[in-house]
Amino acid sequence: MGRAVGYGDKMKPVRTCLGCRARADRSLLVRVVARDGEAVVDQSAILPGRGAWVHPTFECVNKSISRKAFGRALRVEGALDMGRLQRELTQ
Repeated sequence: MGRAVGYGDKMKPVRTCLGCRARADRSLLVRVVARDGEAVVDQSAILPGRGAWVHPTFECVNKSISRKAFGRALRVEGALDMGRLQRELTQ
């Protein structure tokens, strides 16, 4: 898990974007999980299994896909279907 960054008295969780590799507050990123060979957005961040975090921008999503970062981060064997993910995050 990412470290928390202090904002006054409250600590907020920090995650690393797969696309730009920048650390950001969890609320600025979306969680992606592997479901039945497909990468899907986990809007509520409660689906079981490993999650990968990415900024919901065209640049970060496409960079992650071109680097095949989702497969490594989610530790899946074989190719993941990225069609649904691209449609949801690049609208």
